[in-house]
Amino acid sequence: MDAIATTTTLPENLIPDLGSPEWMSKGDNAWQLTAATLVGLQSMPGLVILYGSIVKKKWAVNSAFMAFYAFAAVLVCWVGWAHEMSFGKPLLPFLGQPNPALATNYLLKQAFLGQIPNATMVYFQFVFAALTLILVGGALLGRMSFKAWMMFVPLWVTLSYTVCAYSIWCPTGWLSKLGVIDYSGGFVVHLSSGVAGFTAAYWVGPRWTKDRQRFPPNNLLLMLAGAGLLWMGWTGFNGGDPYTVSADASLAVLNTHVCTATSLLTWLLLDIIFFGKPSVIGATQGMITGLVCITPAAGVVQGWAAIIMGMMGGSIPWYTMMILHREINLLKQIDDTMAVFHTHAVAGSLGGILAGLFAEPKLSRLFYAIPNSQRYIGLFYGIQNRQYKAGFRQLGVQLLGIVFVVFLNVIATTVVCLIIRLVVPLKLADDVLHSGDDAIHGEEAYALWGDGDKYSFVHAVKDLAPPQELVPVVTDETRVDTQAQTS
Repeated sequence: MDAIATTTTLPENLIPDLGSPEWMSKGDNAWQLTAATLVGLQSMPGLVILYGSIVKKKWAVNSAFMAFYAFAAVLVCWVGWAHEMSFGKPLLPFLGQPNPALATNYLLKQAFLGQIPNATMVYFQFVFAALTLILVGGALLGRMSFKAWMMFVPLWVTLSYTVCAYSIWCPTGWLSKLGVIDYSGGFVVHLSSGVAGFTAAYWVGPRWTKDRQRFPPNNLLLMLAGAGLLWMGWTGFNGGDPYTVSADASLAVLNTHVCTATSLLTWLLLDIIFFGKPSVIGATQGMITGLVCITPAAGVVQGWAAIIMGMMGGSIPWYTMMILHREINLLKQIDDTMAVFHTHAVAGSLGGILAGLFAEPKLSRLFYAIPNSQRYIGLFYGIQNRQYKAGFRQLGVQLLGIVFVVFLNVIATTVVCLIIRLVVPLKLADDVLHSGDDAIHGEEAYALWGDGDKYSFVHAVKDLAPPQELVPVVTDETRVDTQAQTS
């Protein structure tokens, strides 16, 4: 308080209104920081817990740590060069100039969208980039070399994510100028991660044969806890993209949860009808596909459309995963551990197409802050309002966005994997695949007594001396004379 009271005596260059400039909305900034943290919690600890518990016990540490590492590595790349490549001064129609985002005079200025500082924007966009990389890693669990993964993360975020983010989300990006609708990352995050994960899985190769044949989760309850964090964190994922505390943000949040619940129930019913049992893992997959499906359209569709999207998000990816996956040779050959192709690529594409059908012009104008436009009009509304050309155009732009994201990620991910393969093997050696966590990290997730060995403990007390340490005696392999141990 004393410092505040005496600021008038300080030199003029030390007393700018950087703490609360006139252009900044405190409410918007507070919500944006909160939303970003909710998205961060989806990765840390959400997907860390989900990955560590949904895999076989011997892969728990490695799977969780792949997510843990990616979160940290992406942040360093993001502030070092990737943020400006995604949102900075144009270098190409699909890429910005690679500059750092660390200077205070830059971070305290107003962001290109909203009444928030650049520091908040950098943080908010970082958590999306980190989540994308972690989703890619889901396709590679149980066999990718950790050293290769350490190289994959910075290379992929630089060569693939930045191009996609700039093209679709940056106002000067070519797809952004065309008017593609991707409210919160159905293309940039989910379609990208699904295609990239599937492509990388091809180059890395399959898991150990026994792991691929049988890969039971080591802890279903923890898996549900991670899934719950993912679901609740999506409040910030879709609710933060208007960059303001608005009615549209509220609508996006409600649509998100309605679609997700509908998708989960749809998947659950399909499992019961066709397989006879309500699968917990299946319900989790349905939850994820619902979240992904609504993401590109969350704030530009009405509630009834969110329900339809939930029904389609819970049924079409279910069909591709449970039926087509067993019939199409390419899908059977590529070992996609977490099925990110179905849950993210298929669901993300579906959401992007449905956005081109259901986008309500009034909601689109509210989100994009445009008074009137022939863009952002879903086909159904274009037909209803006799704006046929605008409706078909929007659907065409959505399809063009899907083609671009697929093409980009197949090429970029292939290049990244081939570069890494020149330095280190992409896949772990056979003996490491057999052992898992202990061979890779020298650590195991569960150190349970009696897990594989039998131990006997001997108490040693002599006269009034304090007891000696407990001595484990392995009785399966070596017989030890307990009297000799205590003498």
